[in-house]
Amino acid sequence: MLSKEEVLGCLRSVEHPGRGDKDIVSLGLVHSVEVSEGAIHVTLAFPKRPDPLKNYLIGAARAAIYRLAPGGADIQVSSIVAEEPKRKPAPELSLEQLREVSHIIGVASGKGGVGKSTVAVNLAVALARLGYRVGLADADVYGPSVPIMTGTQDYVPPVLGEEGSELFVPAEKFGVKWMSVGYFAGKDQALIWRGPMACSALKQMILQVEWGPLDFLLIDMPPGTGDIHISLVGDIPMEGALLVTTPQDVALADVRKGADMFRNPSVNRRIFGLVENMAWFTPEAHPDEKYYLFGEGGGAAMAAGLQIPLLGQIPLVQGIREGGDRGEPVALGTRPDSLAFVDLASALVKQI
Repeated sequence: MLSKEEVLGCLRSVEHPGRGDKDIVSLGLVHSVEVSEGAIHVTLAFPKRPDPLKNYLIGAARAAIYRLAPGGADIQVSSIVAEEPKRKPAPELSLEQLREVSHIIGVASGKGGVGKSTVAVNLAVALARLGYRVGLADADVYGPSVPIMTGTQDYVPPVLGEEGSELFVPAEKFGVKWMSVGYFAGKDQALIWRGPMACSALKQMILQVEWGPLDFLLIDMPPGTGDIHISLVGDIPMEGALLVTTPQDVALADVRKGADMFRNPSVNRRIFGLVENMAWFTPEAHPDEKYYLFGEGGGAAMAAGLQIPLLGQIPLVQGIREGGDRGEPVALGTRPDSLAFVDLASALVKQI
């Protein structure tokens, strides 16, 4: 009579055509093997979801044993429904990690491409330059650019705490604590998430982080006015928002929609002011020259129409783009474009 080990050896020759031709032993489908005088009984365990190859695998397992079993052996192969493995408990999300955060401010825009993340990153650095304790959560799940702009794209957040109460440790650089969904995705990996999954991930990126004491926590919000925004303002005690636009009409029209969202009675968040990004183009060699490539005065007119302050005008200069690509925010420097972000930070502090 075959031994139990010999029976398992036979079963390793049975491959599952629908599972990459892996054998049924390595796939964990063999529940038990019983060998007694003149009899071999094998039980296969299949998940609750029907496997169309179940009967084929039972027959193939019996045939594999039959080829080596002595004549007259009673060979039986039956099946059971496998128990679903218990899932790990999901971490409990609460506002505890925000207890020592004084001000939570969203940086938002009605549309993409206006430099919202550039403003958010440099504003965070500028606030830190003014002596404040600052953190930034990158909530732009479909286009997380904060890791590249801060040179932290290789950072893998350590995890503290026990199972069910884990906390992520943010990156720290330039005097700012950074957290981004980009730290958890591959370099070229697209995050193909539906709304509920994206909302859940974002809440983890903010509530499951060991922020510690902060004066300001900036949230770089995705463009638009969708369910992610509603979820964020509903579940995160966001004090208000800063709107970012460019001077041209198509961007300003979308800013009105963003402002309307924050002023909606169901959202009801304060708008601290408007930032006009790419307000004018200044050549590197001629810092005193201004060319209004996207129009002039659009941001000021929009701020007046919305009855909110125009907190800053950021020029379009090559150094801002180069700093973002190098992972060195321009707000670290002393040039006029650098100081524009420091002025913006000072104006925001005054509003708050």
